[in-house]
Amino acid sequence: MRRIQFIELHEQPWFPRFLRDDITDTLQCALNFSAAYASIVPLVQRALRSAGGDSVIDLCSGAGGPWLDLARRLRCEISGFHVSLTDKFPNNAAFENAEGRPDVSIVFYRQSVDAREVPAELAGFRTMFSAFHHFAPAEARAIIRNTVAAKQGIGVFEITRRTLPAIALMILWSVSPLFFTPFVRPFRWSRLLFTYLVPAIPFVLFFDGIVSCLRTYRPAELTELVGDIGAANYKWQTGEFRESIFKAPITYLIGFPADAEI
Repeated sequence: MRRIQFIELHEQPWFPRFLRDDITDTLQCALNFSAAYASIVPLVQRALRSAGGDSVIDLCSGAGGPWLDLARRLRCEISGFHVSLTDKFPNNAAFENAEGRPDVSIVFYRQSVDAREVPAELAGFRTMFSAFHHFAPAEARAIIRNTVAAKQGIGVFEITRRTLPAIALMILWSVSPLFFTPFVRPFRWSRLLFTYLVPAIPFVLFFDGIVSCLRTYRPAELTELVGDIGAANYKWQTGEFRESIFKAPITYLIGFPADAEI
């Protein structure tokens, strides 16, 4: 199945800001409720230790992505561990909610952050969860080049896949908010309205979910991307991590300066 570079509705500049925040809140809640990325904690832990750091700069965070769950798990394993959330369209209410949790070490960056041009003051191992597929190959290379120029490590992780079963699962994914929307925080009446009375959120999740699958890079394509930029002084790992046959594999790209490995 060929990769298709199409648009996702909620990432467009013209998309209503309040509805984008409602959608990213919903995505964040679903990721944490399902612990979708919990299985890769050992992979992230090894990457951080290899890169020689304890600070994470999460790019394209949405409403926090899986970090409320992952930060709790990693904080117990890495002394001084903390995460900074960033996004091109920061969901400040959700970020404040994440930062205020006493059981995790999370802060957030209020200004808009383009993953292709990360501010120099944001130093740390960069992560992207369920976001790298948003970028066309030229933009994806720009993200990697910017990381290499800053001499930072990077970890890209995707739960979507370019397969027919993964696309079919988007039907279940799109109706899942019907069951947990009242429990999403911060609470908003608009989220109830656009989930139950005018089902815009389920529709966008369905449409964007299918597009996400069609845009997701395969491991060989990720290897090709990093090969194109010629970062010979970096160590790169790509692949699919599967905890068990009962869970979907997670596609990953990990890179860090070769001289940083400890």
